[in-house]
Parts: sequence; structure tokens; C-alpha cells
Amino acid sequence: MDLTLWRTFVTVCRLGSLSSAAAELHHTQSAVSRQIAGLERQLGVTLVERHARGVRPTPAGEVFRRHALATLDEADRAVRAVRDVRDGVGNRPLAIGATPSLAAGIVPEAVRGVLERAGSIRWSLLPALSAHLHNRVLAGDLDIAVVTDAPPGLTVDPRVDRRFLGLDHMVVVLPVGHPLAGPGPVHVRALADQRWVEDNEGSAALLRRHADRAGVSARIDLTAADLPGKLALVATGHAIALIPGVLTCALRADVTTVALVDPPARGIYTIAPRRDAHPWAALLHDRLASAFAGQPPPTGR
Repeated sequence: MDLTLWRTFVTVCRLGSLSSAAAELHHTQSAVSRQIAGLERQLGVTLVERHARGVRPTPAGEVFRRHALATLDEADRAVRAVRDVRDGVGNRPLAIGATPSLAAGIVPEAVRGVLERAGSIRWSLLPALSAHLHNRVLAGDLDIAVVTDAPPGLTVDPRVDRRFLGLDHMVVVLPVGHPLAGPGPVHVRALADQRWVEDNEGSAALLRRHADRAGVSARIDLTAADLPGKLALVATGHAIALIPGVLTCALRADVTTVALVDPPARGIYTIAPRRDAHPWAALLHDRLASAFAGQPPPTGR
């Protein structure tokens, strides 16, 4: 099968529009439509359906999209590997994964420490949630990932080497000028009348458990698609949010934080495949452990 058709299909799914996919791929819209139709003929199923705002994958199309992404990623790695041999590039790229909050600060700093020792190695960073990173490590896509045991927790898997880095205490992020902003700590009961926003179920579960222990409820009235969206809702005064303490060093200027009394915490770990370890993965773990140990206790700023 022609992987060009696969690329067109996943682009259409990502953008939700034939015309947008055509513009990105430098094709005409009719050419994109023909490629999708050709792929559907090869597979014998309908892959996309039209709706008022564009197109979306059918149930069969969604199944194919997931496999197509994995196949295209592997094809891209194969091409890069061959070109590295052709060009005499001897160093193996270091593929790193991290949860969004860790990818925003501690991990890039640790990578800089590795590069000071290793020189000009190629590396990549994939931000994603822990469960997805675990699967990517198993698939051989990542050499090392930095994950958390926030709900639903980490999978116990003998194929993965898991090493503890430290505990990360959660803090509350508030809009600048909020009356409770400051070093704190404050009790969650003082926030019982506040509106909360969350971007993933793991963080929401930590917040609910913490509030339940204090005998109050957390009103999670808003949901954000991701961490930047969550912070945007806080900055504009729509809600407050629970965030990882390690993220305080990388926050936007229009939000601030306050520490909690007896804050919820999550464990931070590295995971890596037990076989075929990358030669620089151990050093990255050591740099991460040092960086994590050097983090001050979370306070307001």
C-alpha cells in the first residue's frame, strides 16, 4: 500500500478538513478526495464521513488512523536510520518522553546537562500522559520517559525498568491579584467556594481526594483540553486549578500560586526498556534525579 495515501488520511483526520489538509500537503482538494477514496477502495471500508464542519473518521477509520500513525512513525524512523548510515552519523538519537508539566521545565534542563557530556547527539521530546508514554516505551519509540503515579497509577510491567525520582507536591494556581495569592500555605477549605478547572482525570482525582479528606467538595465546573488551556482559564479569572509543583518555574506571568496545607503529591519516575538501553539514558536519569532533588518546596510566587 502507498504510504502517501496513509499520510493524507491521517492529515485529514488531524485537521478535520479536506481543504485544510490539501493546503498543508500542497495538493488540490480534489486530489486529497481522490487519495482518500483510493485508500477506501483498497481497504474495502469507508474511512471518513462528512459533517457540518468538515470530516471525521468513521469507527473503522479511527481504528485505521491509530495503526497508520504507528506505521508512519516507524517508516520515518527507518528512513532517518538509513540516512544516518549514508551520512556517517554514528550517534543514536535519544528519544525522550515526559508528562506535559515535566516537559515544560525539569526535563529540558536535564537534557542540557546530558548534552554537556555527550556533545551534539540528536534528541527528541514527546509530551504525553503517563499511560501513553508507557506504551511508547514498550513499542520502542522512546528510550526513556518521565512519568507520574497520579491516578490511575502506573502499570506494573516486567518489560520496563522503573526508577523513582522523587515526590512532587501539587499547588494551586490562581489569577494574579487573587485575594488568596501568596506563599501560603492555605487549607483547601478556604477554597471550597471557588470554581476549579481541570485538564485530565488524574489531576482531577488528586483534587477530589484532597478535598474529600478535608470534608469539602471541589467544584470542577470547567474542563480544559490541555495544560495551556487550563492556565488560560485561570489567567482570565474563570477558575483556579491544581497543578504540579515542578511547573511553578515555567508558569506564564499572569498567574500565581499558593501552597496547600498537607498538599496532594505524586511520585515521579523514569521508565525505560530493559533491553537495548540507550547509552545516555542512565546519565539523563541521574541528571533528572539531581534536578528533582534541587527543587525547593512549592511556595507562592
